[in-house]
Amino acid sequence: MLGELYDFPEGVMCIGRLDQHSEGLMLVTTDGKMSEYIRQKTIEKEYFVQVDGIITEEALEKIRQGVTISIRGEIYHTRPCKARKIEDPGFQPCPRKIRDDRHGPTSWASITVTEGKYRQVRKMTAVVGFPTLRLVRWRVHQFCLDDMEFGDVIELPKLNP
Repeated sequence: MLGELYDFPEGVMCIGRLDQHSEGLMLVTTDGKMSEYIRQKTIEKEYFVQVDGIITEEALEKIRQGVTISIRGEIYHTRPCKARKIEDPGFQPCPRKIRDDRHGPTSWASITVTEGKYRQVRKMTAVVGFPTLRLVRWRVHQFCLDDMEFGDVIELPKLNP
């Protein structure tokens, strides 16, 4: 699929993953050490999340403190993270239909984690009562989407970890 977007060099690998219902920044590299560095538990990954309903400060505080979720049948308590309500970021319409406005209001939050468990952010919002409708990875470490559009590819400067 990546080859349809750009003529990447041989040996390119994704750093992290996005599930089929998620969107956003995808870093690729041919440098295994860089991939390992970005996946460390000290590197922030920020997601913009559209949730069902108007997310409350109480729910955001629970997310910040860490919540208990299930990861492939195992009980897991998420690490403390950053979470805040944000205005609609104005992304292009979602390529798949989420739902329409007659089902009630939605809101957006920014959730920044340093881990990347299976569907973790979606499970975190659901456990506090605000299921994720749309999830966009906005930032990884110092790299963010800014004004990029779907399918854009840019070469980034080499990081010195």
